[in-house]
Amino acid sequence: MTSGSNGSGLTPARPARYLLRFVALSYVVVLVAVPVGLILWRTFAPGLGEFIASVTTPAAISALQLSLLVVAIVVPLNVVFGVPTALVLARNRFRGKAALQAVIDLPFAVSPIIVGVALILLWGTAGFLGFVENSLGLKIIFGFPGIVLASIFVTVPFVIREVEPVLHEIGTDQEEAAATLGATWWQTFWRVTLPSIRWGLTYGVVLTVARTLGEFGAVLMVSSNLPGVSQTLTLLVHDRYNRGAEYGAYAISTLLMAVAVVVLIFQVILDARRAKSNQ
Repeated sequence: MTSGSNGSGLTPARPARYLLRFVALSYVVVLVAVPVGLILWRTFAPGLGEFIASVTTPAAISALQLSLLVVAIVVPLNVVFGVPTALVLARNRFRGKAALQAVIDLPFAVSPIIVGVALILLWGTAGFLGFVENSLGLKIIFGFPGIVLASIFVTVPFVIREVEPVLHEIGTDQEEAAATLGATWWQTFWRVTLPSIRWGLTYGVVLTVARTLGEFGAVLMVSSNLPGVSQTLTLLVHDRYNRGAEYGAYAISTLLMAVAVVVLIFQVILDARRAKSNQ
């Protein structure tokens, strides 16, 4: 008799398995499905026309454009700097590696509000790098560059932490074989390393997009939060809710979720096509 049949081994007995499934399903339903469903119900209860009218106001369109622009800047920068950083961490041993690993994980441990305060202390007019605004006239804090910096800070770990384990898993055999055949480092990276890490890179990009679109605390601290100027979708939700326009907040929240879902679907389709083309 197997351990799973009498419930005495590592496999839980049938009642225990059902209980675990019920607990897991209840957890997901209560914490994810119910809140999302409630927002969707509140959004579309007045009708589709009311939703369209709420998300097509000048402030909403401007917030959507600004959020997508931030994503379009943050994602490439995280990929360009994240992949080489992951390569350095996975392929090299050097003094200070543990400290670098800790710094990369810092955004996971630090509150986004603290990130915003730190950026103000660094880039504000009275900050360490305040000369950039005082002397050069380039406004960082309470301007668009501040929003981009805050978004980059909170999303730095995602690409690195998704790509690095994949590099450890694939090892260096294929890269060494390519080098012995005369391939340059760029040819090795483009034809061997990059295709091998595509899944990890895709997941990192998806997480970066989702976090950038949903970031609130750090962006709130460094943005002037002016409608049509420096207000992202999350800031618009906060602004509408505080002004008592609850339906407008629900509508923008739904729009934010829709954009995130579209980005996720696009990434999955793109990666599937690339995988098919490489077969």
